[in-house]
Amino acid sequence: MNLNERISKVISYSELSSSEFADEIDVQRSNISHITSGRNKPSLDFLIKIKERFPELQWEWLITGEGEMIKSPEKEPSPEVQKPTPLPDLFSLIADENFGITEKEDKITKSVPPESNISSQVPVQEKIADSQRLAPQELKTETQTPVNEGNKIKRIVWFFENGKFESFEP
Repeated sequence: MNLNERISKVISYSELSSSEFADEIDVQRSNISHITSGRNKPSLDFLIKIKERFPELQWEWLITGEGEMIKSPEKEPSPEVQKPTPLPDLFSLIADENFGITEKEDKITKSVPPESNISSQVPVQEKIADSQRLAPQELKTETQTPVNEGNKIKRIVWFFENGKFESFEP
């Protein structure tokens, strides 16, 4: 049996039409026609594409025609070969009562971004003692300190969580 006949046998083994087989191994459809008719011989690249798509084919049979077309099923692995231990199921870990508690990495620590260290100018209320009257008291703000007197605001910048900002100049 010559190489072109073996290619035809592989096509019939795949149970695909010639055009479907060409699409399956990613070659032009005309290549299949030329090879099966005997006009051209298949290239090494062509044979490699067949072997990659159908790994069960014997390489020696495909090239030389010797041996069986299909690899014989492999025997059971010998008892000496140790099978790898399977990884634990992730969902079974979540069902564990101590999930998230036992590992140091599971603890969430909230880091304060450096932008939040800027002192906020929130009005400061004085504490009301029990003996004082419950009348509205004048609010003091940190901006009314003698240090800031005479300073005028030049620009206000708002930073948003999405990374954008706006600037306001009065």
